[in-house]
Amino acid sequence: MKKIVFILMAMLMAVIPSTAQNYKHSKYYNQKTGHLDYGSNNKGVDTYYGIRIGPGFSYITSDDSRLDGGDWQTGLNVGVVAGFPLTYSDPLYLETGLYYIEKGGKKSLGGGKKMTYDLNYLEIPVVVKFKYEIDDDLTIEPFAGGYFAAGVGGKIKNFAEREAQSSFRSNNFRRLDGGLRIGCGIGYDMFYADLTYDLGLANICHDTFDKARNRAVMLNFGVNF
Repeated sequence: MKKIVFILMAMLMAVIPSTAQNYKHSKYYNQKTGHLDYGSNNKGVDTYYGIRIGPGFSYITSDDSRLDGGDWQTGLNVGVVAGFPLTYSDPLYLETGLYYIEKGGKKSLGGGKKMTYDLNYLEIPVVVKFKYEIDDDLTIEPFAGGYFAAGVGGKIKNFAEREAQSSFRSNNFRRLDGGLRIGCGIGYDMFYADLTYDLGLANICHDTFDKARNRAVMLNFGVNF
């Protein structure tokens, strides 16, 4: 009997170090408490994915009067995102994704006529986001980073002359854009909303001596899962 007990104890002592070493890789391991937590979904440390959609409000600043659309224009934003934890001790994430975004601007030509600039982009944002938990369901999520965009379509429309041309033809706007992105989101359970500001830093004007840049405010709604 003593021999059997000794063998069992030896086996147990061999298993304990291995278990102690590997239990942190369990899906039930809660990084915040340092223990296995079978009743927790570990909100603060999981990779997440999301869907976003909402309106955007944008304008273009340019030294070239022909390309200056300084009045706000409304467009659509739709995209998917993914967030990856940067640490296991704090709810700090790297978030990226892919958006279809309608930017641009407009200006008055007088006599009730106007000129509109539609610049449609595929945009990749890369931001660092902090999720501050108010309670188990509600989070405040400020973020900051940048974006890179490529123009995929759009028209410049002169309603006075009834003329339209591609926004990205050689003497209009460049296709590539980039800049800073800042904002703040609110999460409630799986639902999400944010207010985002894109500050274009790239010169999207083809003319070497003139500059044109995008400015945009976006209101996004969606879900995380």
